[in-house]
Amino acid sequence: MTEQLNPEKILQTGMAFWASKSLLSAVEMGVFTELSHGPKSFDSLSGRLGLHPRSARDFLDTLVALGFLERNSAGYANTPETDLFLDRKKPSYIGGILEMANHRLYPFWGHLTEALRTGLPQNEVKNGAAGFFETLYADPARLKEFLSAMTGVSHGANIKIAHTFPWGDYSTYVDVGTAQGDLAAQIALANPHLRGTGFDLPEVAPIFEEYVATLGVKDRLMFQPGDFFKQDFPKADVVLMGHILHDWDLSIKKMLIKKAFDAIPAGGALVVYEAIIDDDRSKNAFGLMMSLNMLIETPGGFDYTGSDCTAWMSEAGFSSIRIEHLVGPDSMVIAIK
Repeated sequence: MTEQLNPEKILQTGMAFWASKSLLSAVEMGVFTELSHGPKSFDSLSGRLGLHPRSARDFLDTLVALGFLERNSAGYANTPETDLFLDRKKPSYIGGILEMANHRLYPFWGHLTEALRTGLPQNEVKNGAAGFFETLYADPARLKEFLSAMTGVSHGANIKIAHTFPWGDYSTYVDVGTAQGDLAAQIALANPHLRGTGFDLPEVAPIFEEYVATLGVKDRLMFQPGDFFKQDFPKADVVLMGHILHDWDLSIKKMLIKKAFDAIPAGGALVVYEAIIDDDRSKNAFGLMMSLNMLIETPGGFDYTGSDCTAWMSEAGFSSIRIEHLVGPDSMVIAIK
């Protein structure tokens, strides 16, 4: 008997922004940080969050029903996951990426249809303002929030790279577009014999240096300021680029891969990682939607398949190329010179 068709998945996906915005507002209002010291009664929690009486119970109970809060006789409490990952005071906080989603991506994605029809960004550039990166790097507070967000979204993959890549074969590495420095730091933590370099714009330096000092690896990591459009990459045995290539159009992607090829010796490696789209372009929905996000945020950026990246690396001169899954939607493409 043929299973009866139903519209549940269509409706859940079509209305998924309800759940998304409920979580994003909870992060914005600090719900999970308020509950980090233990349960709070309805009156206490709603008062501390400044919730209106009309909204308070529905909002908090929505977070219970979605699995982000627990409720018992003592009141409302974090789940183990929200307590670990969404308490702003913990080093394990990943809410930076959600804060960025709330402030930037949520409103910009409201213009997806226009982006699909015009091929044009829908962020600040649309109204004649400076581009995303220009605006970001001019504001130290926003820059630090963004770099923290990048750490949050990349942390799991960074740890996997630090422990699974054959680092025993190499002595030095450079993380291009290092941001806060989490990838460079995780590699150093897991491989005491290595010395690494974080390469990024000068404005990033104090944020990088503070972060790697906190993790106790500043003695083996240095920051090298530079602009990868204007300068060669620092020389090293391994060049890494995480969530970098997808920001740019095809000509810049190829230029960056060639600069990586020139920076490493024979036998050296290039490691590129992000939400690599499966070759059939039918399974990694996150990677495909990330490419739509690049449509909204950049003039020419796009995500790509493993086969795409392999072809660009071969064109640059790399001889041995393989793809390895990391965590979630992320994979790395490893090319040997």
